[in-house]
Amino acid sequence: MAGFTDKLKHAWNAFAGEEYKREPADIGGSYGHRPDRTRLRISNERSIISAIYTRLSIDVASMDIRHVRLDKEGRYSEDIVSGLNNCLTLEANIDQEARAFKQDIAMTLFDKGTAAIVPIETSTNPDKTGSFDIQTMRVGDVTGWYPRHVKINVYDDRPDYGRRREIVLHKTTAAIIDNPLHSVMNEPNSTLQRLIRKLNLLDMVDEASSSGKLDLIIQLPYTIRSEARRTQANQRARDIESQLKDSQYGIAYTDATEKVIQLNRPAENHLWKQVTDLTDMLYAQLGLTPEVMNGTADEKTMLNYYNRTIEPVTAAITGGMRRTFLTKTARTQGQSVQAFRDPFKLVPIENMAEIADKFTRNEILSSNELRSFMGIKPSKDPKADELRNSNMPAPSELETSKQPTEEEGDSQNGT
Repeated sequence: MAGFTDKLKHAWNAFAGEEYKREPADIGGSYGHRPDRTRLRISNERSIISAIYTRLSIDVASMDIRHVRLDKEGRYSEDIVSGLNNCLTLEANIDQEARAFKQDIAMTLFDKGTAAIVPIETSTNPDKTGSFDIQTMRVGDVTGWYPRHVKINVYDDRPDYGRRREIVLHKTTAAIIDNPLHSVMNEPNSTLQRLIRKLNLLDMVDEASSSGKLDLIIQLPYTIRSEARRTQANQRARDIESQLKDSQYGIAYTDATEKVIQLNRPAENHLWKQVTDLTDMLYAQLGLTPEVMNGTADEKTMLNYYNRTIEPVTAAITGGMRRTFLTKTARTQGQSVQAFRDPFKLVPIENMAEIADKFTRNEILSSNELRSFMGIKPSKDPKADELRNSNMPAPSELETSKQPTEEEGDSQNGT
């Protein structure tokens, strides 16, 4: 326990000292927003498409991606302590923790169609050797394609730069991930792009109908055929416009022989019906349902959604990392990048007891492993870590029960 004098000696406050009251000259330029954050294209950002992208990217980020070792049968054996695993499970870079990094990958993938996972800091130069450990990673979007290289727009967090820059890297250095739903989301004539265009047209119609125009037709008591009559009619229209504009409550008067016809009714069009049909079609092609979007989907619906939509995207991400960041020797040694999903996350609490009983009784999971899934600290009882059926006696107990007692032994010997 530190003493009072020691606390005073080593105490520190973020607001103490003159050096913290001003901006140092060597920390780089400042921005009013995060320059490293991925921004959606304007057409996507201003429509309901951003809600779909956000829902999908959050679910992709919920998958647990790790650098693991497999056994000889290709099954998960253990996690590997490496810089790559640290980026995938704890901190990808100075600005993003692991989950935000995975969500950034998914958002870039859906919006641009292709995402580049760029190793920023590595143990050795990737251009000189294929065996290197990754310390930090960032997500960039590909802006140029070459036969064996790609031009990537990625954020440079060094104080001298502090902005997004374009760099050219070999295709074996950066993991290039293609959206498996590209034909549905990113093709020029795909369902999603057609929906975006219809939404933009609908926004234009809404802005035109709410632009403040009254859309009035004034029927005058005389025919307008001569130039003098047209001039008189234009003057009458300007008079009514001036009355409505300058009046405190927007009141104007007309002659008893004049008739006013109001046309500010919404124009009849089929845009909203087309938007609804395209939205339903997009949901069906993406494996989405309104229940998934509003959070009321049952377990079977969510399972279908994860298998049809989230799993292909996650497999593309892990496959790209495995192919680029792991050498052939590492893959031969059993190293891999795999994604895991908590199978108990969607299980209702009333079914958990029955599932726990079946898993422990069939010796699939131990008691402490089940407790960790439920967020309960492990038990200190040694039997809680054993993979055994608690309803059946242990082999040691059976051997003990078979051994004769002292009285049984004496009776068998005839004494």
